[in-house]
Amino acid sequence: MSTTSRTRSKTRLSRSLGIALTPKAARYLEKRPYGPGQHGRTKRKSDSDYAVRLREKQRLRAQYGIREKQLVIAFNEARRHDGLTGENLVELLEMRLDALVLRAGFARTTAQARQMVVHRHILVDGKLVDRPSFRVKPGQLIHVKPRSEAMEPFQVAAAGGHAEVLPPVPGYLEVELDKLQARLVRRPKRAEVPVTCEVQLVVEFYSGR
Repeated sequence: MSTTSRTRSKTRLSRSLGIALTPKAARYLEKRPYGPGQHGRTKRKSDSDYAVRLREKQRLRAQYGIREKQLVIAFNEARRHDGLTGENLVELLEMRLDALVLRAGFARTTAQARQMVVHRHILVDGKLVDRPSFRVKPGQLIHVKPRSEAMEPFQVAAAGGHAEVLPPVPGYLEVELDKLQARLVRRPKRAEVPVTCEVQLVVEFYSGR
């Protein structure tokens, strides 16, 4: 799929879910705050309970850019932990390496963060990690490989080039952007995670299957 096609796909999905998945999609939503397609402006009948839960699950998946199987695995793990399953689920997803690369401001979008990891530009405690799903542990240091620091995307990031399109750095991360490094200081708390989702509805979606 070409870059243009991917952009259009993300924008269409953003309008369908009612959330901005990329900075460009955010601009589109400001201009067209309704669903895509010829019936996007028309008032639709009330969604069923199932449809509402399904949409929240899709929202969560889309914001982390993960496959259904990955979300199910994370949900099953969250259910085994103490505490609220929905909050556990978001906290586990937030400790993915690609999610933290984005939160730290190294990347502009989830897709770009994943690409940085897959293309072997990111180290965790000095060791190369090329799996976006890698679970970062509290205390671990995420940093850009020294040989990659001079590349334009990382130079833009180090200069704070993504600050206008990303949420503020959450409290569970300590970031030295000029050094292109970030440390996960503790587990994230759901209230701090900049994700738009009614997690209890996601729990109800999976529990009812």
